[in-house]
Amino acid sequence: MKKIFNLVVFLLVSITVLTAPIKVGLILAMGGLGDKSFNDSAYAGLLKAQKDFDIEVKYVEPNSWMEDAYFLEEYSQNGFDLIIATSYTAQDAMEEISSKFPNTKYAIVDTRAKEGANIASLVFDESQGSFLVGAIAAKMSKSGKIGFIGALDIPLINRFKSGYEQGAKYINPEISVITTYVGGDAPFNDPLKGKEHAYSLANQGIDVIYHASGNTGIGILEGVKEKKIYGIGVDCDQDDIVKGQVLTSMLKNVNNAIYKVIEDTVNGNFQGKVYNFGLKENGVGTTEFKYTSNIVGKDNIKLVDKIKEDIINGKIEVN
Repeated sequence: MKKIFNLVVFLLVSITVLTAPIKVGLILAMGGLGDKSFNDSAYAGLLKAQKDFDIEVKYVEPNSWMEDAYFLEEYSQNGFDLIIATSYTAQDAMEEISSKFPNTKYAIVDTRAKEGANIASLVFDESQGSFLVGAIAAKMSKSGKIGFIGALDIPLINRFKSGYEQGAKYINPEISVITTYVGGDAPFNDPLKGKEHAYSLANQGIDVIYHASGNTGIGILEGVKEKKIYGIGVDCDQDDIVKGQVLTSMLKNVNNAIYKVIEDTVNGNFQGKVYNFGLKENGVGTTEFKYTSNIVGKDNIKLVDKIKEDIINGKIEVN
């Protein structure tokens, strides 16, 4: 009887382990939720996965990049099956901690972590999506001068800048593209400073501003509104922040990437590899011009669709 009892207990424990929901932890980037940008998109992907799959989720909003390592360690020690960091600043900590927890799966957004069986890198072709909005900016500019505001002068942000410049010059080789960087202690979360940068560019005769600056962009678009020029949003659909003046937003569908890596984990298909998300994979793109279709015009919208098709087919090469 004792052997039978022990066998039953073993089977019950085994069934419980097999049926326990997968635990997913999400570590957001600085700025947290409410940025109507990068973090909100990542969180939306987590919520959709929670709705579609039998998973347990938890998220955290670090106050500084130095907290990345703390939360990575905490989630790992508490038995999370998949831990996702949305900030490139977590790369070093993730590479170190993942080696101590080989049975835990990790994913990081916007950077290529070292090759490993348990780390997935979720990277986007921001330059492709930015090429599209650069073309729109060039079409809509009357001054022949457009602007770009980045949070920091780093490779990630400069991929947005590069695509934007290429798209604008594809339309008008003579167009002037002026760039400025926010910098400071909170480059992704300083709306006041963002507004000051927007004012500065507008005062130089720039009539379209594209930004890649997280929550700082809220201030940039406020400056766009007050200066009565055009803006272009980023990451999430920011068109409604200043209806009729935000021409479109360069969608960076972090939600799709988060959902994909969770789906692969749930289905046992997780791979420690680089996941690429470009135009072809619906990783980047534009909004549907809900508030500006009449302003941008049907011909320009059709042109953008044609450019997108040509990039996907390789007829236009974006560096």
